[in-house]
Amino acid sequence: MCTRRWEKRSSLPGKTGRDRRGDQLVMTGRALSGMLKSVFGEVQEYSRLSWSAVRKIFSRPFYYREFAIQMDKIGVGSLFIIVLTGTFTGMVMALQFLAQLKPFAATSYVGGMVAVTMVKELGPVLSSLMVAGRVGSAITAELGTMVVTEQVDAMQVEGTDIVKRLVTPRLKAILISMPLLTIVTDTVSLIGGYAMAAGSDIKPIMYINSLTKFMYFIDYAEGLVKPLIFGFIIAMMGCYNGLNTSGGAAGVGEAAKRTVVLSSVIILVTDFFIAKIFVTFR
Repeated sequence: MCTRRWEKRSSLPGKTGRDRRGDQLVMTGRALSGMLKSVFGEVQEYSRLSWSAVRKIFSRPFYYREFAIQMDKIGVGSLFIIVLTGTFTGMVMALQFLAQLKPFAATSYVGGMVAVTMVKELGPVLSSLMVAGRVGSAITAELGTMVVTEQVDAMQVEGTDIVKRLVTPRLKAILISMPLLTIVTDTVSLIGGYAMAAGSDIKPIMYINSLTKFMYFIDYAEGLVKPLIFGFIIAMMGCYNGLNTSGGAAGVGEAAKRTVVLSSVIILVTDFFIAKIFVTFR
């Protein structure tokens, strides 16, 4: 009896290699579909938070004290690293351009080339990356700690608008600070560039005159539009990841790391598209 049952089971057809491959494709498709749904869901929530923060910038209460604190943390606190980055980047760029222009007896154009490189591209990008690493992670860690310690829940119980209280002051502060920090980066980079150019007997008037030969109004506009957009990306990415933190102290660290990585990647990708737009309408 038992033998017959065993023989009956063993005679059932098993799955072929084609069936197994089909099952693997189905599982892969389901995993990919779930991942895409998660990504689009996060993009939707990020966009919703961004729109809510922008809309509430112009409504009361304005939380002036919190805004002033964030201006000090983001703007004044980032000055040292911005000055250091801008100065040495300008010096390096001047050294490289001098080496390339010297065989053509065109070293007098080094100032304009440093200006174009820094004002249009490296100034906004480098200052934004520095701020993303320093400020973006700090915003995420601060808000994430408030979430895991249930301070945000307590504010909501009291009827406080979380976006208005926590997100909007940081967004306003970084939108004002980023263009100013970029201007500082560009200025000190040009000064550092001249420090290197002076060693090649380039007079200050020659250095300054070369700026007008390479730079136009649209170049200055591009150099100010980029940090505005980059600052918005940093602020909203930091706030979004901070307010969606979970998992205790380890979750706060993961959220801060995610903010820095995503902000840096999105800044670099966005820089290309902004440059493409300005080149098209130049």
